[in-house]
Amino acid sequence: MSWMGKLFGSGGKGGKAPTPQEAIQRLRETEEMLAKKQEFLEKKIEQELLTAKKNGTKNKRAALQALKRKKRYEKQLDQIDGTLSTIEFQREALENANTNTEVLKNMGVAAQAMKAAHQNMDIDKVDDLMAEITEQQEVAQEISDVISKPIGFGEEYDEDELMAELEELEQEELDKGLLEIEGDVPLPSVPSTSLPSRPAKKKEEDDEDDMADLAAWAN
Repeated sequence: MSWMGKLFGSGGKGGKAPTPQEAIQRLRETEEMLAKKQEFLEKKIEQELLTAKKNGTKNKRAALQALKRKKRYEKQLDQIDGTLSTIEFQREALENANTNTEVLKNMGVAAQAMKAAHQNMDIDKVDDLMAEITEQQEVAQEISDVISKPIGFGEEYDEDELMAELEELEQEELDKGLLEIEGDVPLPSVPSTSLPSRPAKKKEEDDEDDMADLAAWAN
């Protein structure tokens, strides 16, 4: 059995292939397992490096063995990195394929629903129905136009005569306004105070002068 067969548990010829969701889930579980092994190898590499440093001057043989183990762990770590990249690529491809499958499935369902909706429709009947609707809309518009048209009861008026009458009315109002303005112009008011009279003594002196002048003229 191949490694992929063991991974997905496909079994023999009669084995049922896993669904895309199942395969994606198993790939994720494998990624988690390899990630944990990465952490383990990184810790082992760090330990072997510390052992090599510790025995570098005291026990060279032990230091060399530690470095050899470190190299093996590093090689395993590189292999796991490559495997993770492959699994990640395959998982993304499966996810895309699963998405496309769902999209196509839903589009198929929509196509079947549309087909069922159009099953009892005849394009010729639809054209006839639309033509009838258009015709009735035109009739309704004509009726609205007739109803909204003003009714003159058979009487016609000359617009020129009406304008002339309107101008006469305006002129009468203008003349009336001018007359009201003229009638409202106020006359000068009579002074309310009397003129100052001459003093009585001054008046007597003036009278005596007048009499003297008159006597002189008589002589």
